[in-house]
Amino acid sequence: MKLPWLISALFIAQLAWAQSPTSSEQKPSTVPTFQEGAVLHQVYFWLKNPDSAEDKARLMEGLATLRGVQEVQWMVSGEPASTLPRDVVVSDWSVSETMYFASSADQDAYQVHPLHQAFVKNYSHLWSRVVVYDTQVKP
Repeated sequence: MKLPWLISALFIAQLAWAQSPTSSEQKPSTVPTFQEGAVLHQVYFWLKNPDSAEDKARLMEGLATLRGVQEVQWMVSGEPASTLPRDVVVSDWSVSETMYFASSADQDAYQVHPLHQAFVKNYSHLWSRVVVYDTQVKP
């Protein structure tokens, strides 16, 4: 019977559509080709109320606004993966985002961009801790 395949295909299509940027947020949905000197900006948030689905949804909504920053070439966000527990894995955070910038200058411009400043002002009350890892790409 082909029904399970169809349901799976529709689910995947819906998921892809839900994750795609709106017309005002045109960002590539494919992983960029990593260029020498580019910056990967990874941010991990620990919510004050980690069991609050509402706070998590609010933070994810806020992160989505950052797609409007021109210097952000690519962005994804999510929650800890359900992988096998290992001593080296930190998974007690609530939400993360990863951005790709073409250069350190673009990442610097992002930091002072009005959308980023508004995000910090409007959503920082939701988290108790934030950790940032910026990586200079060396392909």
